[in-house]
Amino acid sequence: MSRLSALAAHPRRTVGALAVVLAAVGITVGSGANFTAHAANPANTFTAGTLTIGSSASSALFNAPNMKPGDNVSGTVDIANTGSVPGTFTLSTSSAVDTGGLLGQLDLKVEDCGLFNGATAPNCTGSSIVYTGKANAVGTPSLGSFAASAKHRYKFDVTLPAATTNAFQGKTASVEFDWDAAA
Repeated sequence: MSRLSALAAHPRRTVGALAVVLAAVGITVGSGANFTAHAANPANTFTAGTLTIGSSASSALFNAPNMKPGDNVSGTVDIANTGSVPGTFTLSTSSAVDTGGLLGQLDLKVEDCGLFNGATAPNCTGSSIVYTGKANAVGTPSLGSFAASAKHRYKFDVTLPAATTNAFQGKTASVEFDWDAAA
């Protein structure tokens, strides 16, 4: 019997053997060498930015002794984002000392005079008021976003209303203005 006849006599064996041979050929061809390439981007560096506040005044904006009804005092302060990332700024008050209720009597107006142009300060025109109300009720007004190195001037006006009664004679009050930023 010839080999061909033996294969024809057992077709299942023949197909099984052929499948094994084809699988072996496929594995051999599939594991052959291929072209390869590689690229890298080395030394990736990350640094966290900074958000810091600079203030032109590190002490009181006002010292207003002997106010009488109708008097007004003004003061300005320059607030800057001295950091490297933009931040959202707010104003608030703290450390209030008001034994006679004078802060609740005083009218406060805070104006954002605008952004500095280089070293040139903006003019305070009264067009961008960020707070107007009693000095004891400032809350936390938003001042918007400051870009890195941006500097704004703020003008504070405090008025003892003309209708202030004798009950406030000799009363004193103080309050701290706080500037906060978040990135």
